[in-house]
Amino acid sequence: MAAHTRPILSTRGPAFYAAPRFLQSRRAREWWTVLHPPYTALHLSLVTIGACLSAPTNAVKLVATLGAFLLAVGVGAHSLDELNGRPLATTIPGWQLVGASTLGLGGAVALGVVGMIVVSPYLAAFIVVGFGVALAYNLELFGGRLHTGTVLVLSWGAFPVLTAYFAQHGTLSAGAVGAAIFGALLTRIQRQLSTPARVLRRRTRALDGTIEYLDGESRPITRASLLAPLEDALRTLCWAGPVLALTLAAVRFS
Repeated sequence: MAAHTRPILSTRGPAFYAAPRFLQSRRAREWWTVLHPPYTALHLSLVTIGACLSAPTNAVKLVATLGAFLLAVGVGAHSLDELNGRPLATTIPGWQLVGASTLGLGGAVALGVVGMIVVSPYLAAFIVVGFGVALAYNLELFGGRLHTGTVLVLSWGAFPVLTAYFAQHGTLSAGAVGAAIFGALLTRIQRQLSTPARVLRRRTRALDGTIEYLDGESRPITRASLLAPLEDALRTLCWAGPVLALTLAAVRFS
């Protein structure tokens, strides 16, 4: 797959959550955008679902697993993605992105090594897969062969559920596999919505056309009219995952 091309950003920004008004500093707003908080929260909700799927759930192990994925994906992978072609068109210096990705992935691996001692040495397999996919997918290594929708769905959706379950119990189960399929499907929905939204925001210069209704009414097709249903659905999805995760956690720790 070809590397990222610098986007044509609309005045509305590269994502619906980009550059929030409560952050005054431009650099802080850029880092907020790079870290993709709604998608990171959705990703971490899958970690929580995997950890809370079966009793007992150890709170320390859950927090450590959440920390590892926050570092690996929320910080490390997202920083690498922006470093590779600047899809968000930020002005963050390259050395800062390299530093963030190094600290993020390095911290996640360190937590994983502790998990190998506490839980099982077989956790090493999850560490290797997670670290390798983070590098290969976001930097489009091996000619971009791993930069595909299938890898994204499996690594962002199924992998965190299975890893979190294994970190709790030192084994996997049919239930964990079923929950991993749910995670993959949830991530696929997110990708199906975010891909056209991203095209509209980052690669579309102009739109032209109208919608003609049966009652004779007509309305112009605009970027806003096409984005609204996509991004409303994304917002709902990014709330639904954490709500389910918090509900499961409340059940386990009540």
